[in-house]
Amino acid sequence: MALQVSSCRPKSTLFSLLLCLPLLLLISSSVADLSFNFYAGSCPGAELIVRNTVRSASSSDPSVLGKLLRLIFHDCFVQGCDGSVLIRGNGTERSDPGNASLGGFAVIESIKNVLEIFCPGTVSCADILVLAARDAVEALGGPVVPIPTGRRDGTVSMAANVRPNIIDTDFTVDKMINIFSSKGLSIQDLVVLSGAHTIGAAHCNTFNSRFKLDPKGNLELIDSSLDNSYAQTLMNKCSSSLDPTTTVVENDPETSSTFDNQYYKNLLAHKGLFQTDSVLMEDDRTRKIVEILANDQESFFERWTESFMKMSVIGVRVGEEGEIRRSCSAVN
Repeated sequence: MALQVSSCRPKSTLFSLLLCLPLLLLISSSVADLSFNFYAGSCPGAELIVRNTVRSASSSDPSVLGKLLRLIFHDCFVQGCDGSVLIRGNGTERSDPGNASLGGFAVIESIKNVLEIFCPGTVSCADILVLAARDAVEALGGPVVPIPTGRRDGTVSMAANVRPNIIDTDFTVDKMINIFSSKGLSIQDLVVLSGAHTIGAAHCNTFNSRFKLDPKGNLELIDSSLDNSYAQTLMNKCSSSLDPTTTVVENDPETSSTFDNQYYKNLLAHKGLFQTDSVLMEDDRTRKIVEILANDQESFFERWTESFMKMSVIGVRVGEEGEIRRSCSAVN
């Protein structure tokens, strides 16, 4: 089933509507069995169930929206968007220390449980994961991204595949570009998708390499790329007396509960939380894109729509590949 232009109905900007055509041509050349409204006949309420469950979960725990968005990165970058990060057990992707801080799994399972009642054996966990991330962005004021569905779930999940494929917070621009390129994503995609850090939070140990302990046991800034006042705020929040693996800091110190282009404005002000954020300003290839997105939120939303859709089809399993899991945390 080829992707159908007529069923691409994004609700954000005019650009997003026009964007569907070239993206359909791009995606349909490599992923023939995905389509918009894939479940229209087999489970017509599928996307509404995902959206409503995400909204309901976020009303009691707003932080879950950032967690759902992060999940798709950790799934799609490791052997494709196949839901393999959701599988529990020793030696799985989920068990790797690099995924220890992931969250949002209970929301995905809740969605799956509802869908299994209304449409048993029909909607894949891989699709649920992508749709939930898309809906998390929308719930926080971001663009509505048209997402083709029809992914099938992978049956293999290995911890050994995690570290070589995910971005660590101390990576250089070149390292990040290499990983993104291996997934078919461009330098622009790297900068645009880094904008996911406009929401969510991080544990202190993910950026503590930017500081050191002085002889009195207090934190001291050693990364000159960081704004001094912002660095002081981080040091206060991540005092050496606190547990760096449990204390959390918001990724965006300005508008943490809104999906907007503030992340890029923060970078211009040298207030990127992670080293991987700050280095985007140190390379001509990425800095120019940061400057454009910082000055034009509509441009960010338009490019996010394109880049998110591209990421959502990395290495998908379709047709007779994979399976439709009964539970997202275990293979059938």
